[in-house]
Amino acid sequence: MKSMLPDRLMIKPLSGPFDATGERAVTIPGSKSLTNRALLLAALADGKTLLKGVLFSDDTERMLEALEKLGYELEIDREQCDVRVQGRGGVMPECDEKEVELFLGNAGTATRFMTAAMTLGTVGSSYVITGIPRMLERPISELVEPLRELGAVIEYLGNEGYPPIRVKGLGAGNLAGGVLTMKPTISSQYISALLQIGPYCKQGMTINFDGPVTSLPYVKMTAALMKQFGVEVEANDDWSSIVVKPGVYKGDEKDIEPDASNASYAMGMAAVTKDAVVEIKHLNVDSLQGDASFAKELAKMGAEVQYLQDSIVVRGTGSLKGIDANFNAIPDMVQTIAVVALFADGKTTIRDVGNLRVKETDRMAALENELVKLGAKVTITGDDLTIEPPSNHLLVHANGEAITEAKPVIIETYDDHRMAMSFAIAGLKQAGVTIDDPACVNKTFPNYFEQLSQLTEAAQRQ
Repeated sequence: MKSMLPDRLMIKPLSGPFDATGERAVTIPGSKSLTNRALLLAALADGKTLLKGVLFSDDTERMLEALEKLGYELEIDREQCDVRVQGRGGVMPECDEKEVELFLGNAGTATRFMTAAMTLGTVGSSYVITGIPRMLERPISELVEPLRELGAVIEYLGNEGYPPIRVKGLGAGNLAGGVLTMKPTISSQYISALLQIGPYCKQGMTINFDGPVTSLPYVKMTAALMKQFGVEVEANDDWSSIVVKPGVYKGDEKDIEPDASNASYAMGMAAVTKDAVVEIKHLNVDSLQGDASFAKELAKMGAEVQYLQDSIVVRGTGSLKGIDANFNAIPDMVQTIAVVALFADGKTTIRDVGNLRVKETDRMAALENELVKLGAKVTITGDDLTIEPPSNHLLVHANGEAITEAKPVIIETYDDHRMAMSFAIAGLKQAGVTIDDPACVNKTFPNYFEQLSQLTEAAQRQ
């Protein structure tokens, strides 16, 4: 259920440190990345799959709607966060219409994954993949072209290289498959989309990479989940080659981990607040999600971090320093670290994150615009972002006046959930930070601001 939020929300600063450990530990909803992957693999699997800890948000709802429209049998329990999916062994349900439109909003994972999956659709049927205007500005040719190499029939219905597209159903086992050679892509989701249909290609699928793999942890996540569903995936030591053997996914019971990307905001809140401590349960160093390594970056800045057997604990030390780090593997963490950098001593440089330009918004430009509003100096050099915090970490307007409740600053969010969630961290440190369109968090974390209020209240009780 979506939270009822105003058009603009002023963040209430913390009155002191908070203790969110043990029974007070922050509850993070299930991973969006794992939920959407698991939903698709469950639909393609042979037999029934029970998914536990499922995230219900705008992005995952688009995937659920698409599967239902295609005719898959789903049993959805939103209270328990469970979904039962009756898989069909790679065979798509017969649809009444010969052409099915799948409207996927601004859900990048669902759009990329369904584009590849629809090549397995019913022979004689076609599937139109479309979304909101921003989704139609997000390139997809780096997925379409390799799919065509494998034998897919895909047509652009608007601008060349962008959705909407029409995908012809070829049926499971009728896509040729074979060997692909891919240069670095702007999104790892293209690679994951290809891998997930690999078992249902005649020859399986081999992807050889001519250069580094973009956001490799997400590709590793996909491969690990595919193995959990019972298919053979092999990669060499440096992941420059991945082989998927022909096979069939097998239905089973799966637990969805908490979303490591969304856990970063609570970690960031603790890191910037002296003596505050937060525990993220059911997430650890062995997580399938690469974003779980974000805590290590906070440790480099000076936060105290513990990786326990079944949780990650972050404590604020009151002393943070800027870092120089490559975030290509964890691009969704850039906004969080950028806001934390406002409260660190010295510059922070975030390298090799050019793919931020094709996310829900141009995140590189959005970060520059909004960090400057808070008194930071921001420099973009190629694909690198450098942030110099304001003097004494005091947030100020462009004219030098302090940001206060009486003289607030409006943070634009650009319909991007991560802009809203990350910049709320700044509001916990200083009064006057106001988030425009806070409801955009519904994309992945509908009760985010409720949890933020709980931390504020916990601080007041100490």
